[in-house]
Amino acid sequence: MPARTSRPRPRDPSELRAARWYRRRGYRVLAANVWAGGYEIDLVVRRGRVVAFCEVKAKRGDRFGDPAEMVTPEKARRVRLAADVWMQDHPALWGLWLRFDVIVEREGRLEHFAGAF
Repeated sequence: MPARTSRPRPRDPSELRAARWYRRRGYRVLAANVWAGGYEIDLVVRRGRVVAFCEVKAKRGDRFGDPAEMVTPEKARRVRLAADVWMQDHPALWGLWLRFDVIVEREGRLEHFAGAF
């Protein structure tokens, strides 16, 4: 199934903050809220020879555990599958290093986990 591209602008406030976080560190946002292979990728960013696929999780309050715990092995599998499909549609990026990140927002603060899965 081919990837459906979207505007490179996140919809969710936490995703907007995560995109700004990456931009401040020299990354370029290539895609946001893109669906590929039937699964969503929150952000696709690039800096130099690294393309990072980022899952953004946010939670208000302390109920139901930590937002980082919401990235289950099944969620990681789905993001990887979506990334494979997305990369097939972007051959100019082949040969670059791929990384899978998680950005978690807790009480208004972002925490970045590079290479989380």
